[in-house]
Amino acid sequence: MTSLFQILMLLLDIAWFILIAHIIMSWLINFQVLNLRQPLVAQLWFGLNKMLEPIYGRIRRFLPDMGGLDLAPLVFLIAIYVARIILINNAPSFY
Repeated sequence: MTSLFQILMLLLDIAWFILIAHIIMSWLINFQVLNLRQPLVAQLWFGLNKMLEPIYGRIRRFLPDMGGLDLAPLVFLIAIYVARIILINNAPSFY
């Protein structure tokens, strides 16, 4: 059962890194530090969007319309931390 706990924590860590990469990349694109006309940047951006858009879409259904402000990444980040806290607090049940 220890390995199950470690696998779940690893998956949450990977989701966290992907989310942070997407957030930072969106800032860099919006501030025109990165250009979507560069093939590598475009591939990374569209790949991250394809991975995260199904999750963001489900979250956006429940959030009120905030105009141009997208809170879906923040809600997803909080959900990852909540899942980590729940797993860590229940870690003894995995042993």
